[in-house]
Amino acid sequence: MFTTSDLRKGKKVKLEGGLYTVIDFQHARTAQRRANVWMKLKNLKTGAVLEKTVSAGETFEEPDFEEKTLQYLYNDGTNYYFMDGKSFEQLHITAETLEETRQYLMESSEYRVLFFEKNPIALDLPTSIVLKVIGTEPAVKGDSVTNITKAATLESGLEVKVPLFIKEGDQIKVDTRSGEYLERITNR
Repeated sequence: MFTTSDLRKGKKVKLEGGLYTVIDFQHARTAQRRANVWMKLKNLKTGAVLEKTVSAGETFEEPDFEEKTLQYLYNDGTNYYFMDGKSFEQLHITAETLEETRQYLMESSEYRVLFFEKNPIALDLPTSIVLKVIGTEPAVKGDSVTNITKAATLESGLEVKVPLFIKEGDQIKVDTRSGEYLERITNR
């Protein structure tokens, strides 16, 4: 059990029979009233977003998750296949379950997968990931005066807006929460 004071972005919550992750929250107090907490929650099974206001200090049940590190193997369009490196057991996760996270998957990389009641329900990605640029337009000399961006396609298939100085072959860091460019990685 935990209370509203323990809320953090990304925290998993069991609420009204559903499993949710906290997207955003805010403590609010008005004059002569009890403090409230506004929460924006995302259902881990359906992907639906729910906004809920509760009294400050209310307790929540913490779901009993199991977390395993699995290696991503491949996808066949509808399922994504992973392998447990210890038991070599393979399992598949549907494309709907991985809706927003599948664009960050790279073959042969390891990812933390959340299980609830022995069923995979979500990928727990790091906050940023390094990917290689495989396609982008060349920069035009003289366009660097303003903060202009261009589209770039990354090795995972993800498209992001990057500054003009990024070229094919560069490695960039991308925020997995927003899908935005963070920085170019230089090899020294």
